[in-house]
Amino acid sequence: MSEELHRIRLSVNGVTREAEVPARRLLSDALRHDLGLTGTHVGCEHGVCGACTVLVDGRPVRACLMFAVSAVDTEITTVEGLTREDGSLGPVQQAFAECHGLQCGFCTPGFLTTVTACLRENPDPSHEEAREMVAGNLCRCTGYQNIVKAVERAAEIARAEETPSEARPEEVSR
Repeated sequence: MSEELHRIRLSVNGVTREAEVPARRLLSDALRHDLGLTGTHVGCEHGVCGACTVLVDGRPVRACLMFAVSAVDTEITTVEGLTREDGSLGPVQQAFAECHGLQCGFCTPGFLTTVTACLRENPDPSHEEAREMVAGNLCRCTGYQNIVKAVERAAEIARAEETPSEARPEEVSR
């Protein structure tokens, strides 16, 4: 007896993608195996490590805890979707590279997506807030110091790139 497949349509990194998946296919597995987006890593498969974090409607979600069929009608951003339109590194990716915020790289996609979402919520974090932003993701290699530095650097890069027309009203009036 074969398992019933469900045709799903997902918006991933701004592109509509379709797949046929079993009802219990995890989003992480659908992204990796059905759509070929292998940047989303699977570490613990229990939602603890954060390596599989993707953005669902802009919010960090552990893709190993969400069924792919539950992601229909959402906008999913994976690590592959964090680059700029011209293919260059986005601010968070650039900061992680500059600050050596990665070593083996296994946990990096989850950190990049998590930090991207957190900086949208808090574009000017204190050192303690930067530490808190990465507290839910595990890294076995770096010791976190350079990851926290990368969060702070990413915030600097993003603020420097902000144009006056995009700046917050209180900054424009100064």
